Parts: sequence; C-alpha cells; structure tokens
Amino acid sequence: MLSPGYERAPLPPLRETPVETVHDTRAEAEKKPSGKNDRDPFLDNAKYLTIVLVAIGHAWAPFAGNSRTTGALYMLVYAFHMPAFIVISGYLSRSFDGRPRQISRLVTGVLVPYVIFQTAYTLFMRAVDNPDREFYYQKPGFALWFLVALFLWRLTTPMWKNLRWPVSVSLVIAIAASVTPSIGGDLGLMRVVQFLPFFVLGLQLRPEHFRFLQSRPSRRVALPVAACAALLAYWAVPRMSSAWFGHAASVQQMGVPAWKGAVVNLALFGCSLVLTACFLAWVPRRRLWFTALGAGTLYAYLLHVYPIRLARVNEWYDMSWVGHPLGRVTVTILAAVMMTLLCTAPVRRVFRGLMEPKMAWFFRPDPAAAARAREHTPTPDRDPSAQRRDSSAQPRDSSAHR
Repeated sequence: MLSPGYERAPLPPLRETPVETVHDTRAEAEKKPSGKNDRDPFLDNAKYLTIVLVAIGHAWAPFAGNSRTTGALYMLVYAFHMPAFIVISGYLSRSFDGRPRQISRLVTGVLVPYVIFQTAYTLFMRAVDNPDREFYYQKPGFALWFLVALFLWRLTTPMWKNLRWPVSVSLVIAIAASVTPSIGGDLGLMRVVQFLPFFVLGLQLRPEHFRFLQSRPSRRVALPVAACAALLAYWAVPRMSSAWFGHAASVQQMGVPAWKGAVVNLALFGCSLVLTACFLAWVPRRRLWFTALGAGTLYAYLLHVYPIRLARVNEWYDMSWVGHPLGRVTVTILAAVMMTLLCTAPVRRVFRGLMEPKMAWFFRPDPAAAARAREHTPTPDRDPSAQRRDSSAQPRDSSAHR
C-alpha cells in the first residue's frame, strides 16, 4: 500500500499488458524497490467506479420507463459507463503485439472464461426460467458479449497500432456496421464493432492525456458539461430510446433511415466521448478504500449477471416498495454494495480457477521464453563469482614476474 501522503503519482509505463482490461491481477502489478504494489491508483479507481455504474445501469433498467427522472439518469449513465470501461481496456492493451505469452493469457483470461460462463449462464437460465433453453455459444448471454469483444479487439490491436488514423478508420467501420442489418446478433458483433472506436481510442492514449483531464481547468469544465448533459437526457427521455446507447441493433431496426441513423450514431459517439472525459476528470488519483477493488472488476462484471437476472425472472421489481423513489434509491445502493463485494479478494480467490486458469498443458512451450530463462540461469562456467573464486584459488606463478 502506498503511503498516506502519496498523491497524483504519474501513470506507470506499461509493461506486458494483462489479459483482463480491466482485470488480470497477475501481470498488471509491478513491484517497487521496496517490494510494495505499484499499481496506478487512478486506473484502479476508474475501473471500480465504472463497474459499479454498469451494475447500477442494469439494476435501473426495469423501472427506467416508469419515471422520467430515472429514465434520464439511466440514459446519462448508459451514455458513458461502457465507453469509459472500454477506453481503459484499450489503454491497458497498448503493449499487446501477439507474443506467445500474450496469446496464451488472452485465451485463458478471456476465451476460456467466456465458454465457462456461457455454459453456466445457460444452466442457470434453465433452472430459473426456461428448462428447454438451448446451449449455443454464438449468441453471448446477458452481458457476456464484452468477453467476445475484448478477445477480438485484443487480437486486432497490432493492426490498429500500425495505422496512421486508427480512430477515424474504426469510427467509419462502426458507422458502416450500424447501417448494416445483416450483421445480426451472432457473437454480439454489432456491439463489438460499434463500440470498437472507444477501444482504439484507448490504444492511442498516453499518461499525459489523463494528466490533462485531471487538471483543475478540466475539472471545472466537466461539472457544467455533465449538468447540461443531464438536462439534455431529461429532455430526450420521451423523444428517443435509450437503446441507442446499447449499440446492439442496426439503425433500421431502430426505425430510422440509414443516413439519419448514421448521423445520430456519430453524434452519440461524440456525446459519449465528452461524458467519458468528464467522468475521468473526476476519478480520484490517490489511493482510497476502494482502489484495491479495481483488480477484481472482471470478476464482478461476470458474476453480477446472476443476481440481476434472478431479480428480473422472479419479478422482484413488481414489489410495491420498489416503485417508490426511496425504493429505487435502495436498489441503487444494493447494486453498488453487490459489485463492491464481488470485487473483493475472497471472491477472486474462489473463482480464480474459472477466471484465470493456468492451462500450461494446452500451449506449446515458448522457445524465446525458454531461451531467456536459460540466459538468466547461472551456471558454474558462466557465474562470474564462481570464476573469481576459482582464479583466487590458483597459486601465483612466480615466473610471470621475472
């Protein structure tokens, strides 16, 4: 833990990126000379706060249409919580270049958990809702689309790093996808492509960009901008669907012409980008009580699905107290507490075998890694200290001084 006076530390240089965006605790942590954990508090704070907002958004969904105020808050949160989550994921992926070790972590930290949790979600829904629910892996269950997206985004990272205008290219691809109904819902590809620009943007960010957002002028601007966005959301509630921010359907399915939908999506991208900047401007940079929880955000993201779905299937939202303002505040607090608990170390220890399986048996040995290990392994004939000991043990030849 950092000392109490440690504040506003510069973002650390990225080493080999963890598979979890937001997420793998094994590779993202670095060690200080003192041996203490040197994770950047800003990133962990941002990850924790965004994952809490994800759960709150899911918890608000059933009654967002019953109150204009709740609907406005729901729309406001959905405008930036996943974009912010994805931008951070892209930033943490900057060093991904497809090395064997990175590929193995991508498989074990993203692809394998997707298969495991997609299977678990199907069994869960069979037990609580539909006994005849089919096993299929091409259609991600509730919220599981993000694992597919993260896998595909990471694989394409080397390509984005080599383009001259990666954000512009990804935005053109996203807009083109939004007007292409034939893409469909397999593997959540519509969401994968439409959210792609935020991931690519994260790849382009540097520590100085975050420092700029954290400056005093940026923070002062963020508050009135967010207030204006809240008023705009309140105005928009009866005039547009919040489904626009989910990016799960084409514009034709949203009932608008292609050209108009393309313009709307372009505007929504700009809106989400501005609100993401406002959010990051006010994320604390110092270590707080919830900073360590940022290491468990992917655990919370995957595990919160089950209580959320259970509440909807069992119609807990139909209880009379939920419809009152105090009931909605209670639901919000419960969602935040749930995500906080799911990010804790005990939960990570219990589910680490599912979320971070080692699976060394599944991959070929990396020759480069083995060579590096041999180089760093001292041997009797290469150990300088051994050579010095051997030379000192030999008797001096007096004839050498003659």
